[in-house]
Amino acid sequence: MISLDNVSVVYGSFVLLDNINFHISENDKIGLVGKNGAGKSTIMKLICELQSPSSGHIDKPRHLSVGYLPQIMEHNRGRSVLEEAMSAFDHEKEVEQEIERINRDLAEREDYSSPEYMELAERLSNLTEHISMVHSEPPEVQARKTLLGLGFREDELSRNTETFSQGWNMRIELAKILLRGHDVLLLDEPTNHLDIESIEWLEDYLRQRKGSLLLVSHDRKFLDRVTNRTIEVVLSHIQDYKVPYSQYLELRAQRMQQQSAAFANQQKMIEKTEDFIERFRYKATKSNQVQSRIKALEKLDRIEIDESDNATLTVKFPPAQRSGDVVYKATGLGVAYPQKVVFRNADIEIKRGEKVALIGRNGEGKTTLMRVIMGELDPIEGESKIGHNVNIGYFAQNQEDVLDKNETVFSTLDRVATGDIRTKLRDLLAQFLFRGEDIDKKVAVLSGGERARLGMAKLMLQNHNLLALDEPTNHMDIKSKDILKQALKAYDGTLIIVSHDRDFLDGLVDKFYEFEDGKVKEHLESVQEFLEKRKMDSLAELDRSRETSSVSSKSETKNSQAHSWQEQKEISRQQKKRRDRIKYLECEISKDEQRLKELETILAEPSENDDIMELTRKYLEVKRDLDAKTEEWFSLQ
Repeated sequence: MISLDNVSVVYGSFVLLDNINFHISENDKIGLVGKNGAGKSTIMKLICELQSPSSGHIDKPRHLSVGYLPQIMEHNRGRSVLEEAMSAFDHEKEVEQEIERINRDLAEREDYSSPEYMELAERLSNLTEHISMVHSEPPEVQARKTLLGLGFREDELSRNTETFSQGWNMRIELAKILLRGHDVLLLDEPTNHLDIESIEWLEDYLRQRKGSLLLVSHDRKFLDRVTNRTIEVVLSHIQDYKVPYSQYLELRAQRMQQQSAAFANQQKMIEKTEDFIERFRYKATKSNQVQSRIKALEKLDRIEIDESDNATLTVKFPPAQRSGDVVYKATGLGVAYPQKVVFRNADIEIKRGEKVALIGRNGEGKTTLMRVIMGELDPIEGESKIGHNVNIGYFAQNQEDVLDKNETVFSTLDRVATGDIRTKLRDLLAQFLFRGEDIDKKVAVLSGGERARLGMAKLMLQNHNLLALDEPTNHMDIKSKDILKQALKAYDGTLIIVSHDRDFLDGLVDKFYEFEDGKVKEHLESVQEFLEKRKMDSLAELDRSRETSSVSSKSETKNSQAHSWQEQKEISRQQKKRRDRIKYLECEISKDEQRLKELETILAEPSENDDIMELTRKYLEVKRDLDAKTEEWFSLQ
């Protein structure tokens, strides 16, 4: 469907992408991973023709429909949420008109076997299939289902779009893209503004959806559940793995280990060969052997180790000064804006050293509570009290608005730093991956992840014993999130964190406060237990995200009974076939591993009669076979 052939993107002397090649096939669901600034969003823009490559080209069918959700976009105003979502079907009139034109054209033509006729017939078939899928349900029903699945309430669908935040407007844009039924979806961090329920709905939707998907996300569980292929962008190049994210990590580590072992063995062999050449170069009796080994080295296919970007975020929060036993307490707390009561009767107590998450649907009051804690918003009722000797460090969700775009990376910290730390600002920025010329970059040109890192660096310039973090991992890459999580686990102060990132919260926080329907409820279970229970509660209590009728349910039951025996038989056959293939692969992998060991032993100490070139060729051939079989074995697990 879509092919990127020798595509490069160069800015002056900086090479962002260097001769990358990959193909997106029908029904591929690809996770595009890599560090912030590696070029993931650029690849999406290239496919959408929003940017041109410096060299190379991108091939895609003329009539291919591509839907693109960027990280930042403009939002329409003046229409209700439902009306804006319904605009996704405006182009269906154009599709129906094209079907009429093709039908007329085919009726007039007589060149039935020509390529042009066949192309028109195929186009007509694709458009007819698209229309039949779109009309499987009335457009308004589809729009309502999608909006409810993405977290809107029924009573919110009539509200104008401008009355919602940027995050909620992003959901409307996502709904429009999903409703248009594109052949290919390009989604750049779609979960950044979604709550846990909406993420789970989107997971289910994308898993069941036909068509190709190219997805950028820093949520590893989302990647694992949605994708079947992973493309890593690293140091201007790509590595393509036909497995989901977690298996990609295992295969990548395995490949790097195998490459390192093979490289080390080859280096030993080269060293021994060069030593032999030096020792016997001027000995007439050994001249033939010396010349033979010189030629062998010249022809040797040198093993190379894939480049790896090992730069990682290394964060350690300053020690926290001791505070009172109760860091924050709210009793009967109620908060409202002029048009809306957010929550009432909230009782919250956070003690010294606790790590607490605020969880719930966007707009239910998590950030509002943060504003109350920071003294930016007064409650309408109840009491909100900060404990004794509490020094709060606040990380706002919208770093784009908080940071001065006209400042440089270095001056952003220099303006707030005091005392001895000013002499160590470059070291602190290096910890947050701002090195060399990076520190002179303007904030305006930083990516979302870079702004998040800079905001966190700014937070560390003072000693705080309470960290209030509002969505700190939005736009952060997976490696950076892992390091930040470990730093927060080691932090000896108190933590209040708003996050929708399930993997980030798991193992980090001690308890949750759930915000829902104007109420705040305390939970003491683990993240995993909370999510499992929440999903069950959601299905039992609210049918808004998945409307199913009892009639269709009964019909499905009858059909399933009629086909259950045949389906079970086919499932058993497929399971046996998979088990047999796994056993065969395990046997073959064992043989290949043994063969590699034998070849490594010979290459480590070759005799005079050994053909080094032939041995190296065999070694690389066996290694390629082993990699392919190992990858297939992982995919079958």
